[in-house]
Amino acid sequence: MTGVSTNAFATLGLEPKFGYAREELERRHKELSKALHPDRYVSAPAAERRMALSRAIEVNEAFRRLKDPVKRAEEVLRVAGVAVGETAEPKAAPDLLMEMMESREALADAARKRDTATIAKLGGEMTAREERLLGKLGGILDGDGSKDAALPILGELRYTRRFLDEVAAQEEALLG
Repeated sequence: MTGVSTNAFATLGLEPKFGYAREELERRHKELSKALHPDRYVSAPAAERRMALSRAIEVNEAFRRLKDPVKRAEEVLRVAGVAVGETAEPKAAPDLLMEMMESREALADAARKRDTATIAKLGGEMTAREERLLGKLGGILDGDGSKDAALPILGELRYTRRFLDEVAAQEEALLG
């Protein structure tokens, strides 16, 4: 991800790690948002109000990045000095690409047949895969070893997420 300059963890006053529960991130975001709320700065000088507003925007952006596990993993890697982004990372393994292509074909076939059970089954399998990948990613990113080992898993997670987005779109199209 280019153009990201601030450390989202530092913005929220958190250690850079992957294993935060969403509730923990939400709690920290809420605390900071409350402290930076414009009502607290009504009588403050204009410069201080602008600074608080700017900081509130940074806090919101940091929370937006960290609540998403893929973006949080990218942030952990970025803080560790590892280049991230699909162009900076290793290419996906041919086996993974073939598997994803076959899964997409199965999803398209199920959608053509309006087979909601198969679509749900494919989505469930990919959700289970996503959970396994998140567990692996957390083990690497929050461990003491090389963070570079997380890159192929992060790439696979992106493919998994895209597939789950396609499942959601198909389910929505069939329900609508």
